[in-house]
Amino acid sequence: MLSRPLFRIVPDNTRIRFMKGAVAGLIVSAILSLSSVILAFYPGLARGIDFQGGIVMEVRTPGEADLARLRTAASRLDLGDVGLQQFGAPDAVLIRLPVQGDEAGTQRAVAAVRAALEEASPGTRVLRVEAVGERVSSELFRGGLIALGISLLAMLLYIWFRFEWQFGLAAVITLVLDTTKAIGFLAITQIEFNLQTIAAILTIVGFSVNDKVVVFDRMRENLRKFKQMPLRDVVDLSINETLNRSIGTSATLFLSALPLALFGGDALAGFAWTMLFGIVLSTSSSIFISAPLVLFTGAKALRPTEAASAVQAPAA
Repeated sequence: MLSRPLFRIVPDNTRIRFMKGAVAGLIVSAILSLSSVILAFYPGLARGIDFQGGIVMEVRTPGEADLARLRTAASRLDLGDVGLQQFGAPDAVLIRLPVQGDEAGTQRAVAAVRAALEEASPGTRVLRVEAVGERVSSELFRGGLIALGISLLAMLLYIWFRFEWQFGLAAVITLVLDTTKAIGFLAITQIEFNLQTIAAILTIVGFSVNDKVVVFDRMRENLRKFKQMPLRDVVDLSINETLNRSIGTSATLFLSALPLALFGGDALAGFAWTMLFGIVLSTSSSIFISAPLVLFTGAKALRPTEAASAVQAPAA
């Protein structure tokens, strides 16, 4: 009784013909990725202080914060476009100020805001202050994009070394499409784009590659095991055989990240929600993007006899 799992998400004899929708999956994915790139520029990403620069102050008022009164007090200081928002609890407020020049200007701005808030709401306490200059923010933004590029290149080399080049090419194209969709998700939801979300995207890339390597490995085994089976059938068989593992791993990671998104607070919400979206995206892309790419790019190299017979058939 204990020799087999008591619960299977997908029955062992599942034979879903995924490759019947291969073309449709690639077209839909391309449209979504193109739309995500457009959304990244318009309306654009909600850049956090890491990439935009400026000053962030977290304050706590004695009672429930009166945002209108605090906003009026801060706006009178002539410090530029000042933004206030509730931050978690009713008495917690997050204040954003534009870059104030050098360090001395930043200190004067913080002191002025502190005094104005104390006057508007006596007893208000400043819990933390973060300041990033324009030069540092641009360097962080450039470094985050370089990190994404290096990770994609490293994945290409790893899969190319471990498998045939068709697998490496399919994986990297899929990762680029996954990354653009994740950026589109950030643009739609206006989740703050900062170093935490960059870390979430890099984590998604790693998880996505791991999931695709499992499917690719099964494809390679089945190509050797079933030498006469058409490549389309091999791809379908490999996906079905790894479906339990892919869904089970994704569900486990999803359930572990869900409490972080629901109860982790505003500081971790962006990272957690990006992770949740990426988990679902990575699992689906292994089936509907990377597998069809292997099917189309590897038709001649992975099944040369099948390709030759297809060419000779009309002549016969």
